Amino acid sequence: MTAAVDDKLWSAIGDPIRRRLLDLLLAEGFGTPTSLSDCLPISRQAVTKHLGVLDRAGLVHATPMGRERRYEVDEAQLSRAVGQLKAVGDTWDSRLNRIKRLAEQIQRQRHD
Repeated sequence: MTAAVDDKLWSAIGDPIRRRLLDLLLAEGFGTPTSLSDCLPISRQAVTKHLGVLDRAGLVHATPMGRERRYEVDEAQLSRAVGQLKAVGDTWDSRLNRIKRLAEQIQRQRHD
């Protein structure tokens, strides 16, 4: 694997609400806890808590905007996550191909 997997990053992305928040932020370009909570079945306070997790993982950045904070996705960190996911996928593809080759070898030996 070319890049080490960042457990904090993947723990943040692992939650379905946080993935939905990332989707909303990517679609709209930015959002506040109030505007985001209008799109989700959770309270503004719960949205703020989830955004805090995403912020600590570096996936979003907040900018003060009056009494609220405006959140945007950190595209560099999201790209890093995509790169890690690709690396994990490549590793598993390689492992599964090896298992397939071993199974085919065993099958051939049984028929010989």
